[in-house]
Amino acid sequence: MESLFRSVTGANPNPSDYEEIEFWSNPERTGWLTKQGEYIKTWRRRWFILKQGKLLWFKDPASVTRVAVPRGVVSVAECLTVKGAEDVINKPFSFELSTNRDTMYFIADSEKEKEEWINSIGRSIVQHSRSVTDNETI
Repeated sequence: MESLFRSVTGANPNPSDYEEIEFWSNPERTGWLTKQGEYIKTWRRRWFILKQGKLLWFKDPASVTRVAVPRGVVSVAECLTVKGAEDVINKPFSFELSTNRDTMYFIADSEKEKEEWINSIGRSIVQHSRSVTDNETI
């Protein structure tokens, strides 16, 4: 996932990943999560926004403005699963978001927050995934 690579390497996300989304206004969900880097496996606390099928992250809520550039963007339409990951990474309140190429790990501040993020992202995956009937003639 190109946006994951950009987020880990420090390069800015491609504007086409987020330019049509007013992420600063009426998001579906916002909050702090701790995210594991894809290549350098350090954990960093980031401010996340879920809106219009995109999961975007920023350094903090104050950095979210009309002219802000997200530190990373994931299109939930590319995601296959979102589920708890305590047994995988041995950290409480953790969950994973998987595509056919990558798995990202996150840690919420509580069990309630973890479940709310999993439910919100799961609903977004369903809403934004392409079905066979939308794209193919049977």
